[in-house]
Amino acid sequence: MMAWGLPLAALATAAVQPWLAERRRQTADAFRDQAPGRFAKLSQGVTHYQWLGRTRGPVVVCIHGLTTPSPVWYAIARGLDALGYRVLVYDLYGRGFSDAPRGAQTGDFFARQLLDLLDHQELTEDVTLMGYSMGGSIATHFTAQHPERVRRLILLASGGAWLREDRITELSRTLPGLGDWLHAVLATRKERRALRRQLGHRFDVEGIVELQLAEYQSRGFLRSVLSSRRHMLADMQEMQHRAIGRAGVPTVGIWAEKDEVIPLKSLGALTQWNRAIRQEVIPGATHDLAYRNADAVIEVLTEVLREPDV
Repeated sequence: MMAWGLPLAALATAAVQPWLAERRRQTADAFRDQAPGRFAKLSQGVTHYQWLGRTRGPVVVCIHGLTTPSPVWYAIARGLDALGYRVLVYDLYGRGFSDAPRGAQTGDFFARQLLDLLDHQELTEDVTLMGYSMGGSIATHFTAQHPERVRRLILLASGGAWLREDRITELSRTLPGLGDWLHAVLATRKERRALRRQLGHRFDVEGIVELQLAEYQSRGFLRSVLSSRRHMLADMQEMQHRAIGRAGVPTVGIWAEKDEVIPLKSLGALTQWNRAIRQEVIPGATHDLAYRNADAVIEVLTEVLREPDV
């Protein structure tokens, strides 16, 4: 019996370590005195948001991705400002300076946050909705539910069709219990190492890698990311895209030629689901095109946004 004592104690310590580490992390509100922008108390929690650029003009609401907080849009927002647009960005629940409420992070969960924020900001007229990566999935879900609220839908390297994931991520997403531990320990360690390798690289948004690394110290972030993987990113959005096509909402897909997360075959899937969609590919770009290829994205948007709605 004694021979098993030490191995069992070590196993138990390893099992509870992720939960102990989570308890030591601080909640987002502990850092809010450092936050730019403002906060809105919405039905599911406090949401951090910012208005960028001019004070008048048509509105573009930008939704960030799985682990990138709202500053990921700063470079693209500057280009939109030059085109005459006001830009609203916000942190999804569990990211940046927003609350991290418990519960499944489904399409309906994120659509409620967006609808609450639009109402809070009294944006009752049509807006252009732009989503990056998982933000594209959220924008798609919202537009299918509320086509009357969306003037145009722009999807940047969007989820909702095909997704590449490594074996650890797949097991984390599909295995209850054990998957939570794998995500908190192995997957998270791998993701942070990948981010640290990017430190010192030049991006269109200064400090974007540091901001992503800081999120791993925020309580609720890891839980939120895993829940989003299991629910929002697991949603194959054929029905939503077909509904958007029937509703006649002008839709644009912008893709990265060498995307290692969202494969380019997603372009073909969306073309099948919505024959009216316009598709563009950024040559040589990878999944970080929102903050590495902002000028190329703006070049596409310049053409798209100057066209009349159909």
